[in-house]
Amino acid sequence: MHRTVVLAGASGFIGSYFKQRFLADGWQVRTVGRGASADAQWNDDGAITKVLDGAELLVNLAGRSVNCRYDDRHRREILDSRVLTTRTLGRAVAACSEPPMTWINSSTGTIYRHAEDRPQSEDSGDLGSGFSVDVARAWEEELAAADVPATRKVPLRIAIVLGPGGGVMGPFRNLARLGLGGHMGPGTQKFSWIHVEDLFRTVAFIHRHGELAGPVNAASPYPVDNRELMSLVRQSMGVPFGIPTPAWLLEAGAVLIRTQTELVLKSRWVEPRKLLDAGFVFDYPCLTGALNQIANPTRSLTKPPLHPNALSPKRPFTQTLSHLKGPSPKRSLT
Repeated sequence: MHRTVVLAGASGFIGSYFKQRFLADGWQVRTVGRGASADAQWNDDGAITKVLDGAELLVNLAGRSVNCRYDDRHRREILDSRVLTTRTLGRAVAACSEPPMTWINSSTGTIYRHAEDRPQSEDSGDLGSGFSVDVARAWEEELAAADVPATRKVPLRIAIVLGPGGGVMGPFRNLARLGLGGHMGPGTQKFSWIHVEDLFRTVAFIHRHGELAGPVNAASPYPVDNRELMSLVRQSMGVPFGIPTPAWLLEAGAVLIRTQTELVLKSRWVEPRKLLDAGFVFDYPCLTGALNQIANPTRSLTKPPLHPNALSPKRPFTQTLSHLKGPSPKRSLT
């Protein structure tokens, strides 16, 4: 009998990747979204409950892109697309006769303060301030408010997601291609990131490990600063140099292209302490290996993966920079 996962907000880069990977691992995938192809629409609580009933896992990825100017309309859309969808799922899960065992709800690593002094873990991190942090707090509070005692709820504080065919690397690569791939602003701001494959494996790992509770940080254990990020982007493209972009010019450019400089100037130093302590092993711990895979995406999603026992989930985290050459073999997540 197929195990069933429900993906809410599955039409984007991450959701599309997750859907393919779950299907490749033999799961039945049901979806909640706005499009006609979704199994349930956001405005139909009854249909959402029907989709969720009997499912083993719920993963909520819904949320409007933050790559825009934070005017009043966009602020409301960004907030509502996260809080209201989480509220809707809470009602639907509560109405299930056989609710999901696990509900993993997207949150964001941006919930932590601008940090250049030390990493921010789940237990010792300092929450920040400002619009993005307010959204993250409201998002997690809505999940906590859901009255679903039979379902384990985990807010997943996701760093910037990288992967072939999506994520944020397109703009960085375009800048490098134009000779503008130097550091941005001071260049000292931390860039916490995670490869989309490791994000998928994180979700499956959390589902398997019932002891993981409360917020979980989803980020590579090896963040880089912006100066190193842009250097590695240039190296992966064979571009020898790049002109730095000062903060004032970034501010002016952000207005022109209707986005926010927070996306590149905030120092995000997110530590995946709970994952590491639980024995999670990253396929892409270091940015060089991730960028090489993105530039040469040779791994097929349809190849039969190895069983998870090939690498024990309790194995201590001992990866070092020797893993720069590439990922370990793909493992099954069933």
